[in-house]
Amino acid sequence: MRVEDALRLAEEADLDLVEVAPDARPPVCKLMDYGKFKYESAMKARDARRNQANTQLKEIQFRPKIDEHDYATKRGHVERFLKGGDKVKCIVRFRGREQSRPELGIRLLQGLAEEMAELGTIESHPRQDGRNMVMVLAPVRKKAEVKSDQRRRREEARAARRAEKHAGRGAKPSAAGASAQDQA
Repeated sequence: MRVEDALRLAEEADLDLVEVAPDARPPVCKLMDYGKFKYESAMKARDARRNQANTQLKEIQFRPKIDEHDYATKRGHVERFLKGGDKVKCIVRFRGREQSRPELGIRLLQGLAEEMAELGTIESHPRQDGRNMVMVLAPVRKKAEVKSDQRRRREEARAARRAEKHAGRGAKPSAAGASAQDQA
């Protein structure tokens, strides 16, 4: 089709003539609402950015002779990180003579991995690295899934608050009218 005919068609339909494939022979053009096209592509890009989630590597450090309460606190942090969709690097630091007892660190890390089995899996098994013993736990759920669940729960809570607020507004005037009648 000639360029003039295509431009006339676009003008009659109140659309834009957009060159889609300039390198093709002959070049390919399309009739479309270019403003709407730009808006939709920007919305797609925004949604893609929103659903993209960067998994971080969080670190938590233990000692071989850790107290039960301290262990429970750190286990809670590991649980929170895994629920949030982040990987966790668990480090057991050995000092002095503790280095001659690596089985304490292995037992500690294996116990932690067993307790966190439903939330995460072992990505790298415990290994000695100088004074430290390192193990990495990976979450079962992806970060994007966790984020979308959080967003959905937030929106549901907002909707519930709005509904409660609107229901409260309807009940207040009748209660105020009843109290006015009591005073009269």
